Amino acid sequence: MKHGKTYNTARDLYDKQREYEITEAVEILDKFPRAKFDETVDMAVRLNVNPKHADQMVRGTVVLPHGTGKTVRVLVITRGPKEQEAIDAGADMVGADEYLPKIKDGWTDVDVIIATPDMMGELGRLGRILGPRGLMPNPKVGTVTMDITKAVTEAKAGRIEYRVDKSGIIHAPIGKRSFPAASIEENARTLYRELVRVRPVAVKGTYVKSAFISGTMTPSIRLAVSSLG
Repeated sequence: MKHGKTYNTARDLYDKQREYEITEAVEILDKFPRAKFDETVDMAVRLNVNPKHADQMVRGTVVLPHGTGKTVRVLVITRGPKEQEAIDAGADMVGADEYLPKIKDGWTDVDVIIATPDMMGELGRLGRILGPRGLMPNPKVGTVTMDITKAVTEAKAGRIEYRVDKSGIIHAPIGKRSFPAASIEENARTLYRELVRVRPVAVKGTYVKSAFISGTMTPSIRLAVSSLG
């Protein structure tokens, strides 16, 4: 694969074969040439799991202490007294009768959808629209709940959803390149600790095989997994 001059300049600033302590890796990332926009910093973690087996599926949410740097637009699908709770919690959009028809027509201009359990019968029929976009509320990740205040607050504060892909890799945003190095580092450690916490019982041997961080337009830097603990 051919890369541009900027990418190759970044590539010459570190050893691709080496594993770097998280603090050093973030320092190297900060030295890379910058794009004309504030790039997202991503973390990729390869796990020793086979997601084809239900008992090895790794999925959940975690609140990053410094957020992701992204303004999250939250829609709460509910009726009755929970509408006011959602408004008070800071949801950007609240309601059911207004938004369900819009979603049915293909509207998905939102980042997170939270719903009360009584709404899932109606939302379930919209799975073909919301599912592929990762917007379908799910009790396993805290987006189907009666505690609307907590769900909205966490979504706004930087809660991210993680899910292992078919190759056994977790991809997740852990901030922006404009973040202080210490904030990116702490977010990375928080994600790592969460993944260790939810380690499937069925997994034997080494659980975290490798981890990398990168910017949207930069090469990836291999991390020394032991430095994340």
